Amino acid sequence: MAKFSSLTTDLRPDIVPFYKYPRPQMKRDSYICLNGTWDRGITVPFPLESRLSGFDPAKPVPDTYMYTREFEIPRSFIKDRILLHIDAADRLAKVYVDDILTVTHEGGYLPFEADITEALGPDPWNRTHSLRVEVTDGLDTNYPYGKQSKNRGGMWYTPVTGIWKSVWLESVPKDYIRNIEITPTLDSISVDVESTADSFKIEVSDETGIVYSGIKTNSYFHVRLDNPHLWTPDDPHLYDITITTDTDSVSSYFGLRTVSVDTVDRVPRILLNGKPFFFHGVLDQGYWPEGIFLPNSEEGYIEDIKLLKSLGFNTIRKHIKVEPECFYEACDRMGMLVFQDMVNNGKYRYMHDTILPTLGDKKMNDTRTHVPDEVRTIFTKHMEDTVAQLYNHPCIVYYTIFNEGWGQFESDMMYEIIKSMDRTRIVDSASGWFKQKESDVESEHTYYGTYRFKDSDKPTILSEFGGYTLKVPGHVFNPGKTYGYGACRNSEELTDKIIAKYHQVVTPYISRGMCGSIYTQISDVEDEINGLVTYDREICKVNADRMRKLAEELRV
Repeated sequence: MAKFSSLTTDLRPDIVPFYKYPRPQMKRDSYICLNGTWDRGITVPFPLESRLSGFDPAKPVPDTYMYTREFEIPRSFIKDRILLHIDAADRLAKVYVDDILTVTHEGGYLPFEADITEALGPDPWNRTHSLRVEVTDGLDTNYPYGKQSKNRGGMWYTPVTGIWKSVWLESVPKDYIRNIEITPTLDSISVDVESTADSFKIEVSDETGIVYSGIKTNSYFHVRLDNPHLWTPDDPHLYDITITTDTDSVSSYFGLRTVSVDTVDRVPRILLNGKPFFFHGVLDQGYWPEGIFLPNSEEGYIEDIKLLKSLGFNTIRKHIKVEPECFYEACDRMGMLVFQDMVNNGKYRYMHDTILPTLGDKKMNDTRTHVPDEVRTIFTKHMEDTVAQLYNHPCIVYYTIFNEGWGQFESDMMYEIIKSMDRTRIVDSASGWFKQKESDVESEHTYYGTYRFKDSDKPTILSEFGGYTLKVPGHVFNPGKTYGYGACRNSEELTDKIIAKYHQVVTPYISRGMCGSIYTQISDVEDEINGLVTYDREICKVNADRMRKLAEELRV
């Protein structure tokens, strides 16, 4: 078993965690990071339940917690307006600046902002300001909650409370660029700029220099590139783009890549950049032993991606969690494809959602499920906001709407909503079972019994399988309880079983339309010991050379 560099060392108090510009797809020259130590020794952005948060572990985490700190604003920072960004706080947040309520937000996974200019008053550089963020989280399942559970254990994990993504300030002109949306083809991009400006100066560059420069007089425009350099997992080439108006300037980046479905030699295929491609992937829950929802720093994401690429994987299924954007930027820059799940809400029903489908009962009319209107409305809004938030990242090629029936309702309608927002990516409406009519793929899970491939006019994704366990003494979260799908005694036995499983349920069917597979999972998570690496990321449990050889067999 290989040993990897430890990511579990203590944070140095002189280093602000997650200090890099948190919105890589739309950067400005104005940025003040408010992460770090807040009042009462709390470290933002780590959730209160985590060791890295600084919250007293001897005390129960309250349902409502008041974050407080002071901050100052340099005079040189100020343009016309000052915006406060909180990239995620689970679940209900009320934000006060100088005791003035500036914004209220519901939902624990996505960013929100407030224009705090008026709250700061005139000449805000002359004094110290106060910031209060009151966060309430009773784990209300009407709202997206993913794998969080008050009674953690098995496949359910420690819940999180409070701020868990970056808090930051930026200053903007009155007529600032509010958003940009970049849609690539193989030789061009379409750009939709949310702005009232009359004209836009566009500059596109890469390591060779400026490859396009021009003026556009509409907020929606096309840019065609000569000698296009495509983005692939093996060659994740990115272009930088700067958009400038009379008063504002933002920088972003993009990759030229497409993903589509077509029939090739009478077999349904998913195509990357117009060519058949096999998505060799792994499930990623996005949990860590000391930060729970976060690694110790941005480097944690980079180390995970390096590990997966060293084992031959090219795809991550981000399982019912929306990460900070630095995760997706790392995937963009390092060439790791992402299957992005929507975050579930509503009730989980063990017998209906897990036991009966595992025994073979995989049919359900999801237009008749008893999901309350409030739950439906909240899920739909969160789904739409997730797609909008992550639209520009070239790594994201696939969306999963519902997983194994959790909170599932009207999946055909949800499919149409996503497609109306984004027709450039694959949509998996019901991963595992309970499929309805509308989906771009056949999506299957198999952990037990015999897998039977079914020919279809749609590409097939084996969106979960495997889960073999290996307990590594000294690297186990809960020695008293373990969870997984088949025990192994050592690294070679684990590697043997994984490779045999691929040869049983994946490689025989690639010629018939199997276009990707997602092995469970990248790391151990709390009670689960079915990772390729231990929870602390110190020990790789599989034989890397043999895993790379397997990956070569899966290329198409």
